Amino acid sequence: MALKNKSADQKSSAKSTDTQPVKFIFDKSNYRWFIISIAVVAFGFILMSGTTDIYSNTKIILAPIVVLTGFAIGFFAILKKPETK
Repeated sequence: MALKNKSADQKSSAKSTDTQPVKFIFDKSNYRWFIISIAVVAFGFILMSGTTDIYSNTKIILAPIVVLTGFAIGFFAILKKPETK
């Protein structure tokens, strides 16, 4: 009896498929901001790399600020609500 109920439920659910447009969580602007944040973080790590002058201001001060800014842009990209039309 349980098998008959399952097959009846599957048939009824197969018949009642409504085609609705898929709504994505993120908008195009979210992805754009996220790509920008990845580029900023990568640029910060490039600033940190190198073997000459380990104690330069670029490696100690500027590069970590750039990396943290990239992470902040990434958080903004995730939390930004899509624009409503």
